[in-house]
Amino acid sequence: MSDTNTNRPAFRLYSVNGEGKSARWTDIGVAWPTRDGKGFSLNLNALPLNGRIVMREVTEKEAAA
Repeated sequence: MSDTNTNRPAFRLYSVNGEGKSARWTDIGVAWPTRDGKGFSLNLNALPLNGRIVMREVTEKEAAA
């Protein structure tokens, strides 16, 4: 992402249950890289009790929405 969009999250966080085409992806938050580039700041709207958390880059299409 460019420096002009530093307030927009760079990543979306999903809780994923299941495998393959039957997996259920639930949007649970967003993430930004830290200023020193050695970690991430997370903003979670939910915390899954099972499954796994997947972090995906925000696409230009998602950022425009």
